[in-house]
Amino acid sequence: MDSDDDRDARGEGGPVPAVEAPAAAGGMAGLSFPYQIVAAVALAAFGVLACMQLAMVFLHVAPSNTLTKQHGAAVDDWVYPEFEQNWKLFAPNPLQQNVSVQVRAEISGPDGPRTTAWRDLSAEDGRAIRGNPLPSHVQQNELRRAWDFYVGSHDDKNRANGLRGTLSEKYVRRLVMLRIGGRADGGTVLRIQVRSEIRAVAAPEWSDEKISTGPSYRVLPWWKVTADDLPEEAGQ
Repeated sequence: MDSDDDRDARGEGGPVPAVEAPAAAGGMAGLSFPYQIVAAVALAAFGVLACMQLAMVFLHVAPSNTLTKQHGAAVDDWVYPEFEQNWKLFAPNPLQQNVSVQVRAEISGPDGPRTTAWRDLSAEDGRAIRGNPLPSHVQQNELRRAWDFYVGSHDDKNRANGLRGTLSEKYVRRLVMLRIGGRADGGTVLRIQVRSEIRAVAAPEWSDEKISTGPSYRVLPWWKVTADDLPEEAGQ
């Protein structure tokens, strides 16, 4: 009869060591094959979209070249108005004004059309941002960039200076109607009028510079509201 020492020497005695299960694969390898295909297609589409965005913005800010001359309209359609680049912060003379965008509406009523008071949309955005540690990009920039887009594509008499002018007008109208809706003060909105209130930033206390901080206004003509200007749920 073999002793315990003999069995241990042959590896026959003692507890049988546990066999570890193979570790589960992580990431995409842990998905089933159909889901791997879906994930791969989604990543590829995202990569293509990101490359297109970078290319379009690069062509937009790059000096005039053969590509921009041949495909400038396509680049503008992609960039404007959401992705327009603005360098005022780094200009030799940074913007030193506070600009508020305001709107009033002509609405239908039992005694005929009536005009509402001016509504300060910029002030509403300011109140939404103030005290908010994570304000949205929409609250910070949407209205401001829309107005910059309009001003940059019109002359002092509000005449469009190109195809971008028409696009900017549509963008401002739709943005305003998204804020006020198709109905206001119990009536249907028939027309809207937009204006900007501009006030120069006051000089600091230590400066002897005299700056007038009184308001000046740029008033746009009345725009008739169409179904294209209304939010989708209101236009249906």
